Formats: sequence, structure tokens, C-alpha cells
Amino acid sequence: IFLKQKRRKAPGPDGVTPACLKTCADQLAFIFSQIFNRSLELCEIPACFKHSTIIPIPKKRKITGLNDYRPVALTSVVMKLFERLVLAYLKNITGPLLDPLQFAYRANRSVDDAVNMGLHFILQHLDNSGRLLFVDFSSAFDTIIPTLLQTKLTQLSVPSSICQWITSFLTDRHQLVKLGKFTSYSRTTGTGAPQGCFADDTTVIGLIQDGDESAYRQEIEQLAAWCSLNNLELNTLKTVEMIVDFRRNTPALPPLTIMNSTVPTLESFRFLGTTISQDLKWDTHIDSIIKKAQQRLYFLRQLRKFNLPQELLTQFYSAVIESVLCTSITVWFGSATKSDIRRLQKTVGTAERIIGAPLPTLQELYTSR
Repeated sequence: IFLKQKRRKAPGPDGVTPACLKTCADQLAFIFSQIFNRSLELCEIPACFKHSTIIPIPKKRKITGLNDYRPVALTSVVMKLFERLVLAYLKNITGPLLDPLQFAYRANRSVDDAVNMGLHFILQHLDNSGRLLFVDFSSAFDTIIPTLLQTKLTQLSVPSSICQWITSFLTDRHQLVKLGKFTSYSRTTGTGAPQGCFADDTTVIGLIQDGDESAYRQEIEQLAAWCSLNNLELNTLKTVEMIVDFRRNTPALPPLTIMNSTVPTLESFRFLGTTISQDLKWDTHIDSIIKKAQQRLYFLRQLRKFNLPQELLTQFYSAVIESVLCTSITVWFGSATKSDIRRLQKTVGTAERIIGAPLPTLQELYTSR
């Protein structure tokens, strides 16, 4: 596992770099395996592995407040390796017990599967109204209560020793904030988890029959109650709804209210990287793909001016431009209009002329997926 480390990744607060672990794998593997085994026996994480350095990363160019920063936690590289070993063990135990509609952190599942599943439910219900609620949580990674998590892990048949080890991982953590040359004082936390430990995107789909929304609204109430019990705060400012209804002369549906806040209704929403419109057309999503791809064609032209060989230009295209064109292609390609496909194919044609070599068509890319 040391040999698989990427040398360029940043070290944690302990200063141990991935390059060091990779270079000295033979010398360090036995030492750290002894530490790890002892940690499991005692159900306790060494204090030096529970330090985090928080780096605020701007979410946008113009910063107006703290919410415009995304806190990224730099943690011990060695501890991350320990986490992977425990995670592999946990997956074998909890995998069969997880919700089949959970797509994050599941083997052989992707964001495309999540989007396709949501669309599948809506497409099967086009003769009635469908409501999609895209739920956002406020600082979900900061609100984990270790004792609540331990209870849930026990319910999933996780051994008590591992539950205690995870509780130790989440409690008495020391963290500080570093911004440029400035560093804050260290603080000890007893709740939450380092950012990146889990995902918090949730979608609720309501299939309305004969205008009866009671089941849908009851589901939302149960979600809000569950969040309250589990110390999760719904971010009503970022929680939005989209209504899909192709019937004519339908009465306006009453707005949804969560925690005394009215949920805004949108005509389109970017869900897991895919822009879904209430008319279920893909022109808005494809417009954004074309815009991104054309911006990156500029760099391809610049590289061409330096007389780079076709092989390198093709590799750049595959990594930087083709990856954009293929974003969620399994979701939208089959139902996109011929006009939209032609517009995208023009971008491929432009890249072919710049490189001077044939490139895979969109149809070929879709088929290969």
C-alpha cells in the first residue's frame, strides 16, 4: 500500500510525505504495521495521527464572507492508509446492509448511476406530476456525533472494537487553520470528521398521483425529523425543488415548506455534474459542455503552435477536452436531439483539424462506455 502512494500529494501536519513512504516502503512497512496492529488492539488512535491543518480554498473569485471558502483538511498520510485498511474491512460487513439507492462510496457505482436512477423514476411517471427535491446540508462533516455513529455502526453488526477505534478517530482531534503565512491556534474538537470522509448529497423524488401530495410531504417531514435526531441541519438556502409535469392546464402546485422556509422551484438544476431541466431536454447541459470544451480548445491551439507531436496533442485532448465531452454521456446521449449531437461533434471536428489526426466520434465514445 506504501508503493501505491502518489509522490506529489501534500503531507499532513506530521510532515510525513507520500514520497517518503513510497521510497522507504521496505524499511517502514513493518514498523507502521506494528503501530497499526497495536492501535487496533487498544482501540485507540495515536494522538499524533489526529491532527488536521485546515486550508481555506476560495469557492469563487470574489470573497464576501467565510461561506465563500471551502475548508480542506490536510491530515496524516499514514493515518489515511490505516483508514483504507479499516474501510476495506467495513465494506465487507456493511455492504449488503446499505440502502440500494446509496451510490456514493459503493463499488461499481457512479454519479451517472444516481442521475439515471432519478430520471428513471420520473420517466415512468410522466402521466402525472413528479417533484424532485435536491437536499443540501449545512457543514455536514462538522456535525457528526461520535456516539450516534457508534450506535449506527453497532446496528450494522460492526464489531465493538472497530466501533471504539472509529470513535477514537473522531474524538479529541486537534486542528488549526492556515491561510498563507498566517496560522491560527490549535483547537480540540469532539464532533465532526475531517472533510472528505463522506458525501452529503441527497435527493427526494415525489411521484404525485391524482394531485395527492400527502405522501411526498410526509416523506419530507420525516427527513427533517431524522435530520434533527441525527444532529444534521438542512440548508434551506441551497435546498431546491424542480417539478416535472407535462400535463396541460394543470393547477399550480402549492410550494413546499421546510422548517418554515419556502423551498424555491427551479426550471433546471445541476445535479452531480449534470444539468437536468424540467422539460427533460439536454440543450442547457450541452450548452455548458460546449462552452467548457471550446475554452479548452484554446490551450490545444497554443500547444499546436509549439509544434508538439500529434501523439502528445491527442493525449492532451483525451485528458482535458474529451473528458468534458463525455461528462455523464451515458445519461444524456441516448435522448439528446440530433441537433445537440451535431453541435458537440463540431467541437470534436475542430480538435481534429488542430491535431491533424482522426479522433473518436461521440457515438464511439458513448458505445465504449
